[in-house]
Amino acid sequence: MDFLSPVGAGRRTRGAGRPGLTQPGVRAKTPAFDEPVSRRLGSARADQSQPARQQKGDHAMQLTTVRIEKPEAVNFILGQTHFIKTVEDVHEALVNAVPGIKFGLAFCEASGKCLVRWSGTDAALTELARKNALTLAAGHTFIVFLGEGFYPVNVLNAVKAVPEVCRIFCATANPTEVVVAATEQGRGVLGVIDGSPPLGVETEADITWRKDLLRKIGYKL
Repeated sequence: MDFLSPVGAGRRTRGAGRPGLTQPGVRAKTPAFDEPVSRRLGSARADQSQPARQQKGDHAMQLTTVRIEKPEAVNFILGQTHFIKTVEDVHEALVNAVPGIKFGLAFCEASGKCLVRWSGTDAALTELARKNALTLAAGHTFIVFLGEGFYPVNVLNAVKAVPEVCRIFCATANPTEVVVAATEQGRGVLGVIDGSPPLGVETEADITWRKDLLRKIGYKL
């Protein structure tokens, strides 16, 4: 740091800028880093121990899980979309993929009237979809419940090909919990917990069982 001469604002004292050289009678300012290390470390620890202050514009977020309520054997598809015509378009995609399919569909509208929009070919499955959509209450999500004998593997690509569908969170018959974030604005799906965690790695016997199962139910030759 340079010190100005008392007789000229534009003149510098000889030796200015070198450590330990100051003007006679002028007390050098002690920089903050000259304070004892223990004091600085203690201050830093104190700062770290203080809870973060909420800044203006920050909002709280709450995480929760919502269990999908359904009969054990029923398959469902949970996804995100972005347009009100999802209900009709997904309906058409399903019936075109598998003629005679039984299903119920519900969609959480995220603006305007913010209603649960719905459709389907089976009254009980449609009511199941409406009920779960209301419980999830996450904007622009949709859920499809499939009837007995109908499976996601037969319709999933058709659903994903619907122009307004953004993503699929899961397609399963497993017990499922949906991880939901809630803020002052609304609710959104962060992900899903689909079934149970692995208990180990398959053995040769397990591989044989898997391959036999796929051929038994007709998915492999």
